[in-house]
Amino acid sequence: MTLPAGFELIARDEELGPKILQGLGEVEERLDRAMRYTDALADVAARHLLEAGGKRVRPLLALLAAEASGGINDDVLQAGVVTELTHLATLYHDDVMDDATKRRGTDAAHTIWGNSVAILTGDLIFSRASLIVSELGARPLAIQARTFERLVLGQLHETSGPGTDEDLLAHYIKVIEGKTGSLIAAACEYGSHLAGASEETVQILIRYGELVGVAFQLADDVIDVTADDAVSGKTPGTDLREGVPTLPTILVRQAALDGDEAAQRVVELMDADLASDEALDRAVRALAAHPATSTAWNIAYRWADDAIEAISPLPDSTVKRALESFAHAVVHRDA
Repeated sequence: MTLPAGFELIARDEELGPKILQGLGEVEERLDRAMRYTDALADVAARHLLEAGGKRVRPLLALLAAEASGGINDDVLQAGVVTELTHLATLYHDDVMDDATKRRGTDAAHTIWGNSVAILTGDLIFSRASLIVSELGARPLAIQARTFERLVLGQLHETSGPGTDEDLLAHYIKVIEGKTGSLIAAACEYGSHLAGASEETVQILIRYGELVGVAFQLADDVIDVTADDAVSGKTPGTDLREGVPTLPTILVRQAALDGDEAAQRVVELMDADLASDEALDRAVRALAAHPATSTAWNIAYRWADDAIEAISPLPDSTVKRALESFAHAVVHRDA
């Protein structure tokens, strides 16, 4: 198994590396078992995205949080399964709501089986995650329930949009704290709590997870308009074409409202018909060239720096350096 960017130093550590890789291998085997259903349609639909791969960042963070505490144990491994299943379930739902056609390089589930089956498959995976977490104790069950609530509220806030007097950027941060930060924070809470960490350490790692999760999504926003598709494997401007608000688009719209004529021209291109690749390319290039995109990078960097600062009270270790490296890597990547 290959570790995601930012975690390379784990593999070089003779003691930590084998522990983490063995743990991830065990999580993968348990994921495979968890996604087996006797119903033929449920089985093939539920395994669709699992078998498409994924970085397994959330289980990895659960394992690292445990190693920063009392060490990986069976409950921590089960929690790693829970975080990945929960993440997978949200992907089925997100792809329906966003009308996305691809996920992890394969056809989105709803394009194969329809919206109803995709939504029900996401529900099915959520239920399997809940069944597993119910065996881990009262606090893990509360973590799952609270995280599920925040995931749904994040999606609800995105769907409903900001209130009349609500700041657009503040609203957007609230959305991604729910949709992305909550589950990464939960992974860190699961791992540290189930490994027997002090409550002080648990809270430090929760805070780290919240911050690094937001930094990850903010960086994704910028990559959507700056990435080289040959390197990233993504089509630049996907969010722009779908009309999904992102940090660069929010900032450039604010600049346009403040009288920035260059921003106003960018907004005109963004709001035009982007069905053709040529129109999309013009809008993407104009947005990428505007200072709002550089500002967006700087905001993402600040969230990553705050995540690194959050774990400064932890004693120096390979685990701490790996968490710092990951926070740095989420905003210094091409995909």
